[in-house]
Amino acid sequence: MSPGKILQPAMKMKVDELFLCWLSQPATQSTIKDCLRRVKNEEKTEIGNADSGNSKNERFTNKNSNSKQSILGDTRLPLMSFSPPQLSTTLPLATPATSRSISNVRATRQSSRTKVVQTKKEETLPPSHSQNIPTFYFPRGCPKEKVNIDAVIAKIEKTFSEFPNERATLEDMGKVAKACECPLYWKGPLFYCAGGERTGYVSVHKFVAMWRKILQTCYDDAAKFVHLLMNPGCNYLVQEDFIPFLQDVVNSHPGLSFLKEASEFHSRYITTVIQRIFYTVNRSWSGKITCNELRKSNFLQNVALLEEEADINQLTEYFSYEHFYVIYCKFWELDTDHDLYIDRKDLARHNDHAISNRMIERIFSGAVTRGRKAQKDGKISYADFVWFLISEEDKKTPTSIEYWFRCMDLDGDGALSMYELEYFYEEQCQKLDNMAIEPLPFEDCLCQMLDLVKPQHEGKITLHDLKRCKLTNVFFDTFFNIEKYLDHEQKDQFSMLRDGEGESPEVSDWEKYAAEEYDILVAEEAASDQWNDGYEAELNPVDHQKANVLKYQMEKRPFFEMPSHLADVDLDEYDYEEDFE
Repeated sequence: MSPGKILQPAMKMKVDELFLCWLSQPATQSTIKDCLRRVKNEEKTEIGNADSGNSKNERFTNKNSNSKQSILGDTRLPLMSFSPPQLSTTLPLATPATSRSISNVRATRQSSRTKVVQTKKEETLPPSHSQNIPTFYFPRGCPKEKVNIDAVIAKIEKTFSEFPNERATLEDMGKVAKACECPLYWKGPLFYCAGGERTGYVSVHKFVAMWRKILQTCYDDAAKFVHLLMNPGCNYLVQEDFIPFLQDVVNSHPGLSFLKEASEFHSRYITTVIQRIFYTVNRSWSGKITCNELRKSNFLQNVALLEEEADINQLTEYFSYEHFYVIYCKFWELDTDHDLYIDRKDLARHNDHAISNRMIERIFSGAVTRGRKAQKDGKISYADFVWFLISEEDKKTPTSIEYWFRCMDLDGDGALSMYELEYFYEEQCQKLDNMAIEPLPFEDCLCQMLDLVKPQHEGKITLHDLKRCKLTNVFFDTFFNIEKYLDHEQKDQFSMLRDGEGESPEVSDWEKYAAEEYDILVAEEAASDQWNDGYEAELNPVDHQKANVLKYQMEKRPFFEMPSHLADVDLDEYDYEEDFE
């Protein structure tokens, strides 16, 4: 078939065939008869005006009903077996008729159809059912009370009048953001969305046109933020969309002022924050953050806190520099050639070979990594390592549970079978034997894990089962982390459950790990300074960060790339085919 050939005629034939098939169904014919009965009753109520005429009208409509059923065809008898009724308008379609009778049929049908239409025009139609159902789907936010857009625009114009030639630079956009009733650090997205990156400034007319359109189409903060950052024609955010916003945060936040002298760390910090944003917000694992996902998260609340909190380390969920410092130092220890990629042998050295080799093979198989080029070369990037480390140190969050479930689900059927559990437990037994520790038989271990998880279906453990369990860290560590498995074995299960319930929900396992590791790094740095300088240096976290930045500049500069342009920050593309709730 030649390209571009229209397939409409064949499609119409298929539709006609399906329609005839549908029309021949007994249920369809029963529905048609029921509709005819309803039409008959309506005509009876419209024609009958007195009690004395009710019986006549009823007999007349019954005859008409029978004649209509004869014309359309009764499914109980063949059409050819009907005898001609008394009225000429009820001749069966299969019966020969003269031209005069046919014209009478058409005239009667037209008059009857006209009569029905005329009577319906006189009626007051009831309201449609759809008018009674309120709108419940608002992809761009639920419209609130009518916003006085003109008043907002007037306030913005007044703010622009304070600038030379009514043009605002990026440094001036903080006042404009406040005039728009937005958080301070929306200033970067506002500036770039209005085209300020091309000219270095934003004119009042261009900004007002842009913001008026957003106010008319976006009704909540999530929809506005996505509109400001997204590429034209999209309704979602990808990783690269966050780069200008985060670069402005790095350049202007007082808690990150020490990074101005170390621009080579900008891209590393931005990459870390972006991965943490997608780790927490992108619950669909699609690599695309939608308005709905952003609305359900607490990311915009954290963006608003950037203005109030001068210490960036207090914002532990996304922006903490201390957390970035811990993650990057852990990666730097493994990345021996400092090409910002690590292979299987590098990752195996993490935490003194605590992770089993079979689990490392699963991580490099592409079950949870996103860079196709890195997968082809048998390596994972720094962005992938961020996901690995957070998932490894906190196995209770929904994303980390999904992360390790993907790795353990060897056949991808959405459930962990007993075979898959035994596959990972075998290596644990080998490691225990090498440590002269008698391993627990798999059957006994399996009974413990089933009692721990309490799966709904016998013989398999689903993702839903693990998300209901409060000790998922114990479950996962049993099968691929020997060090943590031995720690759990020395504790009582009920005491661990009681400790987990008693802990403050505000402090996660990841936050505790990052705080401990950062203290260790600070202590090691202080000890190194004492050895080299002959006295113990007391550093607060900010001074410590400054000292480490300068130290990295002097000692490890050859291993870093030169700072690149804003749009050239290297981020691996995400490509997931599976979705987890």
